[in-house]
Amino acid sequence: MEQNNYQGALQQPTGSGFNANSTTTDVIKDIDLTGKIAIVTGGNTGIGLETTRTLAAAGATVIVPARDIEKAKKNLAGITHVEIAAMDLMFPASIDAFAEKFLATGRPLHLLINNAGIMWVPLRRDERGIESQLATNYLAQFQLITRLWPALKKANGARVINVSSQGHHFAPFNFEDPNFLHREYETLQGYGQSKTAVNLFSMELDSRARDSNVRVYAVHPGSIGGTELGREAPLELFQKMGFVDANGNMLPEVAASLKTVPQGAATTVWCATSPLLSNIGGVYCEDADIAPLCADISKSKGVNPYSLDKASAKKLWTLTEEMTGLKFNL
Repeated sequence: MEQNNYQGALQQPTGSGFNANSTTTDVIKDIDLTGKIAIVTGGNTGIGLETTRTLAAAGATVIVPARDIEKAKKNLAGITHVEIAAMDLMFPASIDAFAEKFLATGRPLHLLINNAGIMWVPLRRDERGIESQLATNYLAQFQLITRLWPALKKANGARVINVSSQGHHFAPFNFEDPNFLHREYETLQGYGQSKTAVNLFSMELDSRARDSNVRVYAVHPGSIGGTELGREAPLELFQKMGFVDANGNMLPEVAASLKTVPQGAATTVWCATSPLLSNIGGVYCEDADIAPLCADISKSKGVNPYSLDKASAKKLWTLTEEMTGLKFNL
């Protein structure tokens, strides 16, 4: 059997029995997570909150790192088996501090769900000069996984789920100018390359991590209503993309295509828990199954082959170590 997903070799649906309408309740049925430890970034809003609630209800202890502790406490009130800790993905030192505190507990980490992300933001840079979507959506994932690696390995059967997006079709990774230093900034180009990076990294990390019994998955949740992802997007951008009319009202056909939050979180939970994935990793999943290969974004389904390219994945790994100053020796 093929061991790596280079060039999409493993991108074949499993016949999971689930689909775009499946919810977290559907995919978690008969799954017992008692004794498991999970970390869910962005776990106090949107699909992250639904993921936290679902895993905790199945018996897992869920740690939710948050930038705004008071907001997290409010949103997570009433959910048992949840711990809240401080972390801001835009600040590398904050990621290191969170990971250090978790490692100090001596606990294994069975599930790391990198759910937090940003989209439709104006040009911003972190303290290293790195464009904010690349820093938050991808480099923060790399750093957190690197720092938590001893706990993942200790679990002897951990899974890492990196939330990606169909938006990876917006752009391949630009190795010549990833930080928009020599080209005009376009927010969807920045978002697209950050999610392409997530796909490439997830595939490469799985190839390197599986001998340590750690498997890795990239997930497209779907287009979802009722999240905070578009909070900074100008109306003109939604109009340009054909989501709303001249008055800012969402078009009926767009509204009808949106998933609910429980449907949007279903693929994350499926990847975290499904026995169908016990011997496979490095794949891009959507609608609670492995997605097919597809280079045509108009089809609205599938993963673009350029985000599963072996040479690009290895090149990105080297570049990422240079950009973060981290050497990820598994």
